Amino acid sequence: MRTSQRLAAAVLASAVLSTASTGAALAQDAEGNVFVSGSSTVEPISFIMAEEFNYQNPNFTYTVTGPGTTSGFEQFCNRETDISDASRPIKDSEAEACAAGGVEPVELYIGIDGLAVITNPTNDALRCLDFAALYAIFGPESDDVRTWTDAQAFAQEVGSTTESWPEGDISITAPGDESGTHDSFLEVAIEDLAEERGQEARLRTPGDIYVASPNDNVIIDGTSGFPTSVGFVGYAFAVNNPDKVKMVAIDGGAGCVEPSEATVADGSYPIARPLFIYPDSVRIDPGSGVYNGAVSPFVDFYLSDLGQELVTEIGYVALSDSDIEATRATWEETKSSAGS
Repeated sequence: MRTSQRLAAAVLASAVLSTASTGAALAQDAEGNVFVSGSSTVEPISFIMAEEFNYQNPNFTYTVTGPGTTSGFEQFCNRETDISDASRPIKDSEAEACAAGGVEPVELYIGIDGLAVITNPTNDALRCLDFAALYAIFGPESDDVRTWTDAQAFAQEVGSTTESWPEGDISITAPGDESGTHDSFLEVAIEDLAEERGQEARLRTPGDIYVASPNDNVIIDGTSGFPTSVGFVGYAFAVNNPDKVKMVAIDGGAGCVEPSEATVADGSYPIARPLFIYPDSVRIDPGSGVYNGAVSPFVDFYLSDLGQELVTEIGYVALSDSDIEATRATWEETKSSAGS
């Protein structure tokens, strides 16, 4: 089933093909299969893109999976996929693995997502957390922090001014280190204080308190199942599950800010990150041995005006005009170089 009849009408109404300045052409005759894998956060975006593109191009087929950013890059660099979804930039080691495998990733910035700290909706005491409190809950010195009383005491020790705390046991469901969401949260919320305290920049060790999963839906369900739970997940997953989880405001030094499309877009919400897709430019070169004629028109659609509408349709934040134009320029240059 397609997401909405409104979107169907928008596609059917696109009789005039777009130019690179407004998004690439919405092809009517694309065919072939595209395999996209990677970030579970970006997976819903790629899925709706593929679904809409298939609606307009019945001979186009797709596979979209979300095992996590790191796992996705492993597949991609092994030439198992055409496009890798990522909720963080590719690492140098991953780029080197791709080069060794004859894969040429092109980094395309496609949207923005906040990282929502979440809890059970009945957990009224958990309303706002500052970065020191996040460190006390999730950081590298917190393996023995098992109750909210423990967390509060340690948070105050490391400089937290958070005033409202729950009581009882802590139950964490959050991404593991195979996830780009994990890496982004670590970098934004934990790393600076860890380095200041001379600690390894990592999250607490998974175990009975911290259940780690690369699957955002598992995180939502795990957080909703315990009254004094806490976790973190992409904003779009949290905002689409208001009956299961409550989002917690974050104080990054300028007071408590609730995550929303507006606060993520304007940068006032302190935990946000860019989202990417990485097509393999070798796949769009007709002279290569792995040419896939469906990749280029699919990515064109992904970067079109309608594609950006779809990003916001499912709860993510679209790019500014200047950012989407920069992404389109990168893609047009890539296609020109590949002769696609």
